[in-house]
Amino acid sequence: MQIKEVVATLERFAPLPLQEDYDNAGLQIGVTETEVSGVLLCLDVTEDVLREAVRQGCNTVIAHHPLLFRAVKSVTDATYVGRCIRLAVRHDLTVYAAHTNLDNAPGGVNFEMARRLGLEEVRFLQPFRRPGGLEGGSGVIGRLPRPVEAGAFLRQVKQAFRVAALSHNALLGRPVERVALCGGAGAFLADEALAAGADAFLTGEMSYHHYFGYDGRMQLAVAGHYETEQFTVDLMHRLLAEAHPG
Repeated sequence: MQIKEVVATLERFAPLPLQEDYDNAGLQIGVTETEVSGVLLCLDVTEDVLREAVRQGCNTVIAHHPLLFRAVKSVTDATYVGRCIRLAVRHDLTVYAAHTNLDNAPGGVNFEMARRLGLEEVRFLQPFRRPGGLEGGSGVIGRLPRPVEAGAFLRQVKQAFRVAALSHNALLGRPVERVALCGGAGAFLADEALAAGADAFLTGEMSYHHYFGYDGRMQLAVAGHYETEQFTVDLMHRLLAEAHPG
Protein backbone atom coordinates (compact mmCIF):
# COMPACT_ATOMS: atom_id res chain seq x y z
CA MET A 1 0.00 0.00 0.00
CA GLN A 2 1.29 3.44 -0.90
CA ILE A 3 1.19 6.50 1.33
CA LYS A 4 -1.17 8.21 -1.10
CA GLU A 5 -3.82 5.57 -0.31
CA VAL A 6 -3.65 6.47 3.38
CA VAL A 7 -3.91 10.16 2.47
CA ALA A 8 -6.88 9.44 0.18
CA THR A 9 -8.71 7.72 3.04
CA LEU A 10 -8.31 10.76 5.27
CA GLU A 11 -9.27 13.19 2.51
CA ARG A 12 -12.40 11.26 1.61
CA PHE A 13 -13.54 11.74 5.20
CA ALA A 14 -12.17 15.27 5.62
CA PRO A 15 -11.62 16.90 2.18
CA LEU A 16 -9.00 19.64 2.20
CA PRO A 17 -11.47 22.32 0.95
CA LEU A 18 -13.17 22.05 4.37
CA GLN A 19 -10.14 23.67 6.01
CA GLU A 20 -10.18 27.31 7.07
CA ASP A 21 -8.50 29.94 4.91
CA TYR A 22 -5.72 30.49 7.45
CA ASP A 23 -4.85 26.80 7.70
CA ASN A 24 -2.18 24.68 6.03
CA ALA A 25 -3.53 21.14 6.23
CA GLY A 26 -2.37 18.43 3.83
CA LEU A 27 1.03 17.15 2.78
CA GLN A 28 3.75 18.91 4.74
CA ILE A 29 6.97 17.07 3.94
CA GLY A 30 7.94 14.17 1.70
CA VAL A 31 6.29 12.17 -1.06
CA THR A 32 3.21 9.96 -1.17
CA GLU A 33 4.05 7.61 -4.05
CA THR A 34 6.05 5.19 -1.96
CA GLU A 35 5.14 2.13 0.09
CA VAL A 36 3.95 2.58 3.67
CA SER A 37 6.23 0.94 6.20
CA GLY A 38 4.10 2.15 9.10
CA VAL A 39 2.00 5.13 10.18
CA LEU A 40 2.55 7.07 13.39
CA LEU A 41 -0.40 9.23 14.50
CA CYS A 42 0.03 12.28 16.72
CA LEU A 43 -1.54 15.54 17.77
CA ASP A 44 1.65 17.57 17.20
CA VAL A 45 4.84 16.93 15.24
CA THR A 46 7.85 17.20 17.54
CA GLU A 47 11.41 15.93 17.42
CA ASP A 48 10.50 13.16 19.85
CA VAL A 49 7.58 12.10 17.65
CA LEU A 50 9.78 11.91 14.57
CA ARG A 51 12.45 9.94 16.43
CA GLU A 52 9.75 7.55 17.64
CA ALA A 53 8.57 7.09 14.05
CA VAL A 54 12.10 6.14 13.03
CA ARG A 55 12.43 3.71 15.96
CA GLN A 56 9.09 2.10 15.12
CA GLY A 57 9.93 1.79 11.42
CA CYS A 58 7.16 4.20 10.38
CA ASN A 59 7.88 6.28 7.31
CA THR A 60 4.58 8.21 7.59
CA VAL A 61 3.61 10.67 10.33
CA ILE A 62 0.05 11.97 10.39
CA ALA A 63 -0.64 14.85 12.75
CA HIS A 64 -3.62 16.97 13.64
CA HIS A 65 -1.74 20.25 13.96
CA PRO A 66 0.38 21.23 10.93
CA LEU A 67 4.11 21.46 11.53
CA LEU A 68 4.30 24.01 8.71
CA PHE A 69 1.66 26.50 9.80
CA ARG A 70 3.48 29.81 9.36
CA ALA A 71 5.92 30.72 6.60
CA VAL A 72 9.35 29.13 7.00
CA LYS A 73 12.16 31.46 5.92
CA SER A 74 15.08 29.27 6.91
CA VAL A 75 15.64 25.61 7.83
CA THR A 76 18.20 25.49 10.61
CA ASP A 77 18.57 24.11 14.13
CA ALA A 78 17.51 27.45 15.63
CA THR A 79 13.81 26.47 15.89
CA TYR A 80 12.01 23.22 16.61
CA VAL A 81 10.24 23.50 13.25
CA GLY A 82 13.57 23.68 11.45
CA ARG A 83 14.95 20.77 13.45
CA CYS A 84 11.83 18.72 12.66
CA ILE A 85 12.11 19.46 8.95
CA ARG A 86 15.74 18.38 8.94
CA LEU A 87 14.93 15.21 10.88
CA ALA A 88 12.08 14.28 8.54
CA VAL A 89 14.15 14.85 5.40
CA ARG A 90 17.18 13.03 6.83
CA HIS A 91 15.07 9.93 7.58
CA ASP A 92 12.87 10.18 4.46
CA LEU A 93 9.68 10.62 6.48
CA THR A 94 6.42 11.84 4.98
CA VAL A 95 4.54 14.26 7.23
CA TYR A 96 0.85 15.00 6.68
CA ALA A 97 -1.63 17.09 8.70
CA ALA A 98 -5.42 16.83 8.97
CA HIS A 99 -6.33 19.97 10.85
CA THR A 100 -9.37 22.25 10.47
CA ASN A 101 -10.64 20.08 7.63
CA LEU A 102 -10.92 17.29 10.22
CA ASP A 103 -12.44 19.73 12.73
CA ASN A 104 -15.05 20.82 10.19
CA ALA A 105 -15.90 17.41 8.72
CA PRO A 106 -19.16 15.57 9.47
CA GLY A 107 -18.22 13.04 12.14
CA GLY A 108 -14.93 14.88 12.73
CA VAL A 109 -13.13 16.12 15.83
CA ASN A 110 -16.07 17.94 17.42
CA PHE A 111 -18.38 14.97 16.84
CA GLU A 112 -15.75 12.78 18.52
CA MET A 113 -15.78 15.13 21.50
CA ALA A 114 -19.59 14.96 21.61
CA ARG A 115 -19.41 11.17 21.52
CA ARG A 116 -17.02 11.13 24.47
CA LEU A 117 -19.39 13.37 26.40
CA GLY A 118 -22.38 11.19 25.56
CA LEU A 119 -24.33 13.83 23.62
CA GLU A 120 -27.31 12.85 21.49
CA GLU A 121 -28.96 14.51 18.46
CA VAL A 122 -25.63 16.09 17.55
CA ARG A 123 -25.50 18.57 14.69
CA PHE A 124 -23.22 21.33 13.48
CA LEU A 125 -23.44 24.53 15.50
CA GLN A 126 -22.42 26.70 12.52
CA PRO A 127 -22.97 24.69 9.32
CA PHE A 128 -21.58 25.77 5.96
CA ARG A 129 -21.30 24.60 2.38
CA ARG A 130 -18.06 24.88 0.41
CA PRO A 131 -17.57 24.83 -3.40
CA GLY A 132 -18.36 21.46 -4.90
CA GLY A 133 -21.27 20.92 -2.53
CA LEU A 134 -19.02 19.98 0.42
CA GLU A 135 -20.90 20.28 3.69
CA GLY A 136 -19.19 20.95 6.97
CA GLY A 137 -19.38 23.19 9.99
CA SER A 138 -17.76 24.79 13.02
CA GLY A 139 -18.56 23.32 16.42
CA VAL A 140 -21.49 21.08 17.28
CA ILE A 141 -24.51 21.15 19.58
CA GLY A 142 -26.42 18.25 21.10
CA ARG A 143 -28.30 17.06 24.17
CA LEU A 144 -27.27 15.13 27.25
CA PRO A 145 -29.40 11.99 27.80
CA ARG A 146 -30.85 13.75 30.86
CA PRO A 147 -30.47 17.22 32.39
CA VAL A 148 -27.82 17.54 35.09
CA GLU A 149 -26.91 20.18 37.64
CA ALA A 150 -24.17 22.54 36.40
CA GLY A 151 -21.56 21.31 38.86
CA ALA A 152 -22.26 17.70 37.87
CA PHE A 153 -21.85 18.69 34.22
CA LEU A 154 -18.42 20.17 34.91
CA ARG A 155 -17.39 17.01 36.74
CA GLN A 156 -18.62 14.97 33.77
CA VAL A 157 -16.42 17.06 31.45
CA LYS A 158 -13.41 16.52 33.71
CA GLN A 159 -13.96 12.77 33.68
CA ALA A 160 -14.66 12.50 29.93
CA PHE A 161 -11.57 14.49 28.96
CA ARG A 162 -9.32 13.29 31.78
CA VAL A 163 -8.56 16.73 33.20
CA ALA A 164 -7.68 17.46 36.81
CA ALA A 165 -9.08 21.00 36.63
CA LEU A 166 -10.90 23.25 34.19
CA SER A 167 -11.84 26.92 34.02
CA HIS A 168 -15.49 27.98 34.17
CA ASN A 169 -17.73 30.91 35.00
CA ALA A 170 -20.22 31.01 37.87
CA LEU A 171 -22.35 27.90 38.15
CA LEU A 172 -25.52 28.11 36.09
CA GLY A 173 -28.65 28.30 38.22
CA ARG A 174 -30.55 25.78 36.13
CA PRO A 175 -29.93 22.25 34.80
CA VAL A 176 -27.65 21.70 31.80
CA GLU A 177 -29.13 19.73 28.90
CA ARG A 178 -28.24 21.37 25.58
CA VAL A 179 -24.46 21.46 25.16
CA ALA A 180 -22.45 23.17 22.42
CA LEU A 181 -18.75 22.53 22.00
CA CYS A 182 -15.74 23.23 19.86
CA GLY A 183 -12.32 21.67 20.38
CA GLY A 184 -9.16 23.77 20.61
CA ALA A 185 -9.52 27.53 20.23
CA GLY A 186 -13.31 27.71 19.96
CA ALA A 187 -14.17 30.85 21.93
CA PHE A 188 -15.35 32.53 18.70
CA LEU A 189 -18.44 30.28 18.81
CA ALA A 190 -19.62 31.20 22.32
CA ASP A 191 -22.23 33.71 21.12
CA GLU A 192 -23.38 31.27 18.45
CA ALA A 193 -23.85 28.65 21.17
CA LEU A 194 -25.87 31.05 23.30
CA ALA A 195 -28.07 32.02 20.33
CA ALA A 196 -28.67 28.31 19.60
CA GLY A 197 -30.08 27.83 23.09
CA ALA A 198 -27.13 25.99 24.63
CA ASP A 199 -27.13 25.65 28.40
CA ALA A 200 -23.38 25.06 28.33
CA PHE A 201 -20.46 25.67 26.00
CA LEU A 202 -17.28 23.58 26.14
CA THR A 203 -14.04 24.53 24.41
CA GLY A 204 -10.28 24.33 24.80
CA GLU A 205 -9.25 27.97 25.07
CA MET A 206 -10.96 31.18 26.12
CA SER A 207 -9.28 34.49 26.90
CA TYR A 208 -10.02 36.47 30.06
CA HIS A 209 -12.51 38.91 28.53
CA HIS A 210 -14.41 36.17 26.72
CA TYR A 211 -15.79 35.00 30.07
CA PHE A 212 -17.82 38.16 30.63
CA GLY A 213 -21.52 38.34 29.86
CA TYR A 214 -22.50 34.68 30.21
CA ASP A 215 -23.17 34.33 33.94
CA GLY A 216 -26.70 33.11 34.51
CA ARG A 217 -27.16 32.63 30.76
CA MET A 218 -24.78 29.81 29.78
CA GLN A 219 -22.29 27.60 31.60
CA LEU A 220 -18.76 27.94 30.22
CA ALA A 221 -16.29 25.06 30.53
CA VAL A 222 -12.74 25.52 29.26
CA ALA A 223 -10.75 22.30 29.47
CA GLY A 224 -7.53 23.05 27.53
CA HIS A 225 -6.54 22.88 23.86
CA TYR A 226 -4.74 19.55 24.12
CA GLU A 227 -7.34 18.07 26.43
CA THR A 228 -10.25 18.75 24.07
CA GLU A 229 -8.41 17.48 21.00
CA GLN A 230 -6.52 14.52 22.44
CA PHE A 231 -8.98 11.97 21.02
CA THR A 232 -8.29 13.16 17.47
CA VAL A 233 -5.61 10.48 17.32
CA ASP A 234 -8.22 7.81 18.15
CA LEU A 235 -10.52 9.20 15.45
CA MET A 236 -7.76 9.04 12.81
CA HIS A 237 -6.78 5.56 13.95
CA ARG A 238 -10.35 4.34 13.64
CA LEU A 239 -10.70 5.78 10.12
CA LEU A 240 -7.47 4.22 8.91
CA ALA A 241 -7.93 0.87 10.63
CA GLU A 242 -11.39 0.42 9.14
CA ALA A 243 -10.20 1.26 5.63
CA HIS A 244 -6.86 -0.55 5.84
CA PRO A 245 -7.03 -3.52 8.23
CA GLY A 246 -3.57 -4.36 9.55
